[in-house]
Amino acid sequence: MPIYLDNAATSHPKPETVYRAMEYALREIGVGPGRGTHRRGLEATRLVFDAREEAARLLGTDDSSRIVFTHSATESLNIAVSGMLRAGDRVVTTTMEHNSLIRPLYRAAQGGVEVTRVSCGPDGLVDPADLAAAVRPGTKLVAFSHVSNVTGTIQPLGEICRIAKDAGAFVLVDAAQSAGIIPLDVTADRIDLLAAPGHKGLFGPPGTGILYVGKGCAPQPFLVGGTGGSSADPEQPAGFPERLESGTLNTPGIAGLKAGLEFVRQTGIETIRRHELALAERVREGLLALPGVKVYGPAAVGQRSGVVSFTLDNVDPSQLGFTLDREFGIEVRVGLHCAPEAHRTIGTFPAGTVRVSPGWFTTPDDVDAFLAALQTVVRRTA
Repeated sequence: MPIYLDNAATSHPKPETVYRAMEYALREIGVGPGRGTHRRGLEATRLVFDAREEAARLLGTDDSSRIVFTHSATESLNIAVSGMLRAGDRVVTTTMEHNSLIRPLYRAAQGGVEVTRVSCGPDGLVDPADLAAAVRPGTKLVAFSHVSNVTGTIQPLGEICRIAKDAGAFVLVDAAQSAGIIPLDVTADRIDLLAAPGHKGLFGPPGTGILYVGKGCAPQPFLVGGTGGSSADPEQPAGFPERLESGTLNTPGIAGLKAGLEFVRQTGIETIRRHELALAERVREGLLALPGVKVYGPAAVGQRSGVVSFTLDNVDPSQLGFTLDREFGIEVRVGLHCAPEAHRTIGTFPAGTVRVSPGWFTTPDDVDAFLAALQTVVRRTA
């Protein structure tokens, strides 16, 4: 069996309950929520409501109507950016962002939005003082990733939120690498908008995502159409979540996401984080012991997630990833990881890095097998 070390892209495998929930929803329910008052329609509606409640509990809000289901964190970020910003507005972000935020902001800039990027250090951390200097009065939005998908750098979320709110700006958090792995509390941190994928730390299937919208926010809809209610009105409903949910929802996907959220709650986020961080530290220590290997990210353990990026002298990351896969059955991620500015920031552009990301189902033996394989490759290149 291959050893899967690419959980930062998509967690795999999923808990068995996720597979069973999706099959049940597809076989036994088979319809979308709000599309009928018959038994199956009502069961679909209850399922989606329960999933919202689970997501709200995870994120620290008592109003599940502010949980919008999307097909990805990318869609969530697009809804937030396009819905909140207009020509003449100003947004502050960092140089460690993923293309899922970079590209919506680029498009916004093409439409007259001023985008200011605060440079991060070579460890991927943004200096709050630099951010505070950039967030001047009149800034509409501060948008940033909680955790870097390249280096695993954990940004000082609470401090960034405080700086933004003190300046009167809205806060948009890309939680693609932290939801389900690091505790989040949108209420305590005064987060206005938060985007998360279902298929990473929440253990849901691909094609699922979440957008949390705070009560002070009302983004313009990215898509309008059927919502299962207010059918006589040609205008999109103003209330949440219908304001931002048009079209039939992915009920089987949301069923799987609900099961994943329940797994996270029952297992415990702190338990999951300790497990993944212990494995990542095992990876990091093993890498640092090898000649010619450079590891990226903060030195302090508390500033890192379970993502480890590295390079090997004189070996292209793509070639190294190919060798690990074909010769040793070890699956890692290579290249720019859809975050070119992050690689410019840490000095690995354009080749990128090799990224290793253990997950909940990864074992110490898996990590040791990876390190043994890499040691073999290093000996060849010596």
